[in-house]
Amino acid sequence: MQPSATAAREAVNAALAVRPASLDDLPAIMAIERMPGFEQHVGRSEEGEHRAMLASPAYAYRLGFRAGVEGFAILGRVGDAHGNLYLKRIAVSRPGEGIGTAFLGLVLDEAFGPLGAERVFLDCFMANARAQRAYEKLGFTRDGVLRKAYRRPDGTRTDLVLMALLKSEWEPR
Repeated sequence: MQPSATAAREAVNAALAVRPASLDDLPAIMAIERMPGFEQHVGRSEEGEHRAMLASPAYAYRLGFRAGVEGFAILGRVGDAHGNLYLKRIAVSRPGEGIGTAFLGLVLDEAFGPLGAERVFLDCFMANARAQRAYEKLGFTRDGVLRKAYRRPDGTRTDLVLMALLKSEWEPR
């Protein structure tokens, strides 16, 4: 008998843990950002930009891992006086398996806990419906559209969907 899809996802995500990233993790982070086809769904940074963000107290890098790195998240505006925390980027090595949703849930626990956020917001590519569904599953709501706000590597521009989640909406979960 085959396990249900839900049971399979729970088993896959059971051992997922989160830890802060370091400079030693940059190759894994950059490899995930640059996976084939990801340029249509995930922004990317050059190594120098990653190094600067890792060194800045305004950013928090988190890795999702089991035996190895499964994904990463970059949080910006850490310490914002208004409690707004920006999810700059999240990506996983195997999208579509539920790892990203589970990982983001762990990141949100930290965001609304030790990092002191009252609001977590993000923007994502309009065409990235899978990501939007994952964010909605965790309670994010759509706040609007940033028209032609992102320039892709090929020079074309795309819309970004602005989404947010409040601490008061997350805590009951």
